[in-house]
Amino acid sequence: MSSEETIQRCPWGEVKDKTVQEYHDHEWSKLNLNDQYLYEMLILELFQSGLSWSTILHKRENFRKAFKGFDVEKVAQMNNHDVESLMLDKGIIRNHLKINAAIKNARAVLAIKEKYGSFAKYLQSFVPTQIMHHPETIDDVPASNDISKKISKQMKKDGFFFVGPVIIYSYLQGIGLINDHLDRCSFKYHA
Repeated sequence: MSSEETIQRCPWGEVKDKTVQEYHDHEWSKLNLNDQYLYEMLILELFQSGLSWSTILHKRENFRKAFKGFDVEKVAQMNNHDVESLMLDKGIIRNHLKINAAIKNARAVLAIKEKYGSFAKYLQSFVPTQIMHHPETIDDVPASNDISKKISKQMKKDGFFFVGPVIIYSYLQGIGLINDHLDRCSFKYHA
């Protein structure tokens, strides 16, 4: 993209908040199937439930520290003492259910890796390649779809928590399996 071009973003990325803008421009809907990243984004999405994404992005480093660099094996070993310590951590969202879900999800990811070889392969069994939508307006972006409903249902069966179809749709957008950058967005093909 040349410096003369006018950069256009999806409306939610067209904000003064540089952290949100950077996320929109360089990360959101950019395909990333690294297992550690997949776990990180799953955890951030579950903590975002009911809150703004901006809040989560601004606490991301705190979450990274609290959840051991999003190392699935280390998080899976966390216990009640760790949960109580995290409940005192003002740098993260102190929600008992969500903290426990993050730990249970780490254990579920380990079980999935045992069965599929990687968490990425598990997700790609539902979405083999990136789905490119490029809707005209933000109103054309769904909150969920049949794929997110199917994945949500299976993930619940596989021991995951806070993985409803809306969270999973948002998750798939975040990791780049679904690319919903608007058609006019300068970043729609950055994946």
